Amino acid sequence: MLTHAVLVLVRWLSVLPLSKLRALGVVLGWVLYGLAGSRRRVVQINLRLCFSHWSESEVKKQALRVFVNFAQSWLDRGWLWHGSPHITQRRLRLCGAVAELEGDASTVIFAPHFMGLDAGWTALTQQLPRRFITIYTDQANPVSDAWILQGRKRFGQARLFGRIDGVKPILEGLRRGEPLYLLPDMNFGPEESVFVPFYGVSAATVPSLSRFAKLARAKVVPVLSRMTATGYDIEVLPAWTDFPSADLLADTALMNARLQGYIDTMPSQYYWVHKRFKDSPPGQLPPY
Repeated sequence: MLTHAVLVLVRWLSVLPLSKLRALGVVLGWVLYGLAGSRRRVVQINLRLCFSHWSESEVKKQALRVFVNFAQSWLDRGWLWHGSPHITQRRLRLCGAVAELEGDASTVIFAPHFMGLDAGWTALTQQLPRRFITIYTDQANPVSDAWILQGRKRFGQARLFGRIDGVKPILEGLRRGEPLYLLPDMNFGPEESVFVPFYGVSAATVPSLSRFAKLARAKVVPVLSRMTATGYDIEVLPAWTDFPSADLLADTALMNARLQGYIDTMPSQYYWVHKRFKDSPPGQLPPY
């Protein structure tokens, strides 16, 4: 649980050189790996399921890296949300097919849950002259909730919609040319999901990427946020030319298949601390 004292500390630490902040993140990641036994088990189960060819020693090594990257990205939110705009812009490098996000075409951004997801959002809202929208899940802790909301509204004219707001205001924004930063690769419960393969495991997956793209007649542009020694590379990939189709299930399976390719390039930077397989098809027990 975040407290005001912890947030003051994170803000104070944001003035450190990035190399020292990242070194502190290594220490914090080791501590979390040692203390958070139940969450360590979740990460290791996820890695065993998705990378069955890895040895047990490789699973443990990568799990530790996940905790380190998690801690580093959490500390990075200090300078992302409180550092000077000059430092923020210098450490966030937009690269790739950035032209895909220029103009006013209806666009859904496929932003998978890599550790740098807030770095990607900050880069887009600070560096591109468009009004971005996204969907926000309320946090149980009001201190944490207020901090995250304020941080994500820092640059541009960003608009965050709660899940209780429904799809109408989101579609209206999309049709006005406001890109939707969408993170549909988590498990939000079976009632909102379809079961499609993810690394060969049947995973409850929300089909919102296909639905929003279809309803708003929008193109889908993947944006990947990669942590580097100097900050983050925010890579904009070319728009998918074969998406959406008339088959919602096939679209969602295709999304997961392409996501696997992105994860394979930086497996320890994906958000494996989430219980991705907490819901299973009827007759199957969840692995946790």
